[in-house]
Amino acid sequence: MDNFPDCFGNLEIVFPMGSSGLRETPDRCMYQCQHKTLCLRNAMSGLKGIDVKEEIVERGEKAGAIGFFARWSKKKSLFNEREKIGKNRLNEL
Repeated sequence: MDNFPDCFGNLEIVFPMGSSGLRETPDRCMYQCQHKTLCLRNAMSGLKGIDVKEEIVERGEKAGAIGFFARWSKKKSLFNEREKIGKNRLNEL
């Protein structure tokens, strides 16, 4: 099995908020890391990843690229995903 670096799956390191107000993958991750795809998937699969997805929905709404019903549907889906992760964590205790 591969030895992953300490930053593996850490959303704030591998997909931080950039100076433009958008999240950006750092060059060291994008071009130098052999684990980038698995790492980003792992980072986006947790509760913080849901927060990022909600940011995207909000930006889409503000830009006029998403309507009320599409926004509601996506927010509901993300809410359900958050609930599912929370229940899984409770079951692990």
